[in-house]
Amino acid sequence: MKMIIAIIRTEKCKLVKENLANSGFYALTEMSVRGRGKQKGITIGEIQYDMLPKDMLMIVCKEEDVKTIKEIISSSAKTGQIGDGKIFVIDVEDAMTIRTGEQE
Repeated sequence: MKMIIAIIRTEKCKLVKENLANSGFYALTEMSVRGRGKQKGITIGEIQYDMLPKDMLMIVCKEEDVKTIKEIISSSAKTGQIGDGKIFVIDVEDAMTIRTGEQE
C-alpha cells in the first residue's frame, strides 16, 4: 500500500475531491494546513505573507493506483502558477480497521 499526500491550493480542493470520487477514489482525509514552499511566501505591497493556507489530502491506496491518483490530483489542482502544491508518495507498512480489526 501507498499513501499519497497532496498539498494543494484551497480553492482547488473541491474539484480535486470531485474528480477523485468520479474515478472511484472516495476514501481520503482532508486537513487545512499552512506552510510555505521555495517561494518563501508572497509579498503584496509592503506586506509579507510567510505562511500560506493550503489543503492537505491524504489517500491510502494500492500501489497500482498511485499513477492514476497523482494524475487526477495534478491535472485538477494545476493553475500553472507558483504555489500549486506538491504530491508525496510514501510506503504504508501496515493498516488496521479499528471497527473490525481487519489487517490490510
